[in-house]
Amino acid sequence: METSVRHGELVHRLRDLTRIVRAIRQRRVAERPGVPLGMVGTLMRLDELGDRAVGCHARELAEHAGLDPSTVSRVVTGLVTQGLAVRRADPADRRANLLALTDAGRAALDEARTWYGDLLADALAGWNPTEVEAFGAALGRFAADIQGALDRVTGVTGSAGSAGAGEPSARTAVSGRTESQNTLEAAR
Repeated sequence: METSVRHGELVHRLRDLTRIVRAIRQRRVAERPGVPLGMVGTLMRLDELGDRAVGCHARELAEHAGLDPSTVSRVVTGLVTQGLAVRRADPADRRANLLALTDAGRAALDEARTWYGDLLADALAGWNPTEVEAFGAALGRFAADIQGALDRVTGVTGSAGSAGAGEPSARTAVSGRTESQNTLEAAR
């Protein structure tokens, strides 16, 4: 009984977190309408996956994001239309395209990271570094364990997002930023 009560409280906190992430996204769009909702996360994944000189395939973006390829294709089309990304023929397979950020895409991504970083800095101003680090580690572990549970339920093995207990998934383990920033960015 005690476990189900604790899990019930966690469900409420997750609902709060979902609401907060939605509010953050809406505020971001209202304040910085240059990059439409949902495209910032794709820009980030493209930056993470794409070799700056070469790029990456849309299917890699879809796998990394855990999204249907058709969804990623629509977002990529929007990024290309806005001049934030470019498609080029894959030299190894002329039937396939590689995607890469443009200078405008990098600038938009840098601005988005600054905006989210400033928000996190303000929100966590009363936290000491140890608390921030512990929260980031716990949130990373939670994300990885939830992904593992989802993978077990659906029978998926070796997915891009699965990791062992306590190991952040590829979606939350982006170097150069705090785990909290990575988690917030993954939610976009």
